[in-house]
Amino acid sequence: MIATALDTLVAPPSSKLLGWYLIDARPGDGWVRIGFDGKKDFCNPAGFVQGGILSAMLDDTMGPAVFVMTDGRLYTATVTMTINFLAPARPGPITGEATVTQLGKTIAFVEGRLTAEDGTLLATATTSARLVETAKAIR
Repeated sequence: MIATALDTLVAPPSSKLLGWYLIDARPGDGWVRIGFDGKKDFCNPAGFVQGGILSAMLDDTMGPAVFVMTDGRLYTATVTMTINFLAPARPGPITGEATVTQLGKTIAFVEGRLTAEDGTLLATATTSARLVETAKAIR
């Protein structure tokens, strides 16, 4: 894997909680693959990872796609996020992938997806995010 702007960023507590780790990235394409730990503690009464947790995983996949594409210069603040839950997520490894579909001057548009270890597509999402200079967003 190549070096990215994420290599020097200290992971925030929310990412650590989700078990976030970078698997692969193509900064020039605005694409990332992120791994998560779908912990049993994240499950609803039916035994599946709760939808809000999956939403957080998607958000924590799509933002980094912009961050690596801009070599860490731009951070995202989510404006809208639309999620489609396609299959129940069992506890275990979950993989997120995201691609920047358009990077404007003030807004980015990104598509994301989560898959289970067996390749089952769990959820898809799109987001529009306000672009903020990283130096102003991260203290």
